[in-house]
Amino acid sequence: MDIDDAISNGASQSRIIGQKVLRPRQQVEELLRKAILSGQVRATERLPAETELARQFSVSRPTIREALSALESQGLIFKVPGAGGGSFVQTVDHHALGQVVQESMHNLLSLGSVSFAEVSMVRQYLEVPAVALAAINRTDDDLEELDTIMEEQRTRSVDDPMIADLDARFHIAIARMSGNRILASLVYALHSESEPVSYLDLSPDVGRETFAQHRSIVKAIAAGDPLAGEVAIAEHLTYLREHLKAREEAQRV
Repeated sequence: MDIDDAISNGASQSRIIGQKVLRPRQQVEELLRKAILSGQVRATERLPAETELARQFSVSRPTIREALSALESQGLIFKVPGAGGGSFVQTVDHHALGQVVQESMHNLLSLGSVSFAEVSMVRQYLEVPAVALAAINRTDDDLEELDTIMEEQRTRSVDDPMIADLDARFHIAIARMSGNRILASLVYALHSESEPVSYLDLSPDVGRETFAQHRSIVKAIAAGDPLAGEVAIAEHLTYLREHLKAREEAQRV
């Protein structure tokens, strides 16, 4: 082996000891994230004040503020204004996931970055398997809950302000019955931001039709029939989406 080969071989086998050097803000963010996820700082616990964190990390307050803002956008902390406020560790579980996704989706819809139709379509892609899983995993208590919601829907008129809330309870309860907490969290978030009933000008005919569709969904879940459940929820969500689209087109004329 000549000297050139030796140099080349040595270079290719050299140990990798370097790593990406983070900026101060990124280093602070990463260390705080590790403290939260490791349980060093517990849920609902208040973090030290910005001045104290700046002292501990030997960085400026703006650097601390940027790191905290990044953690807030990730759903790891929340800020409370006022004299008794500060930065608090968020509860990191499937419920928190749903809230974070909902807030992010709300902002995207408000800014026009995504369309209502896009959100509604993704919601259908999630709710169809959720109903199928609910038909497999539901309990007697779950069926009793759905029956209670259906009875309340049946006794209220279409202009009752509780109708939208009952519809949300119906869909979110089914997603929870799926037994998949991540799926349930995502359905919660998307339903909250794409609830057609909140935007529909409900007529008695539409109210009766949506109630009948809900009844078909419950029937399939009670029978433990995943396929029938998938068909029923797909028909229901498609009906609502098409009804809303027709109403929007009529308003543009």
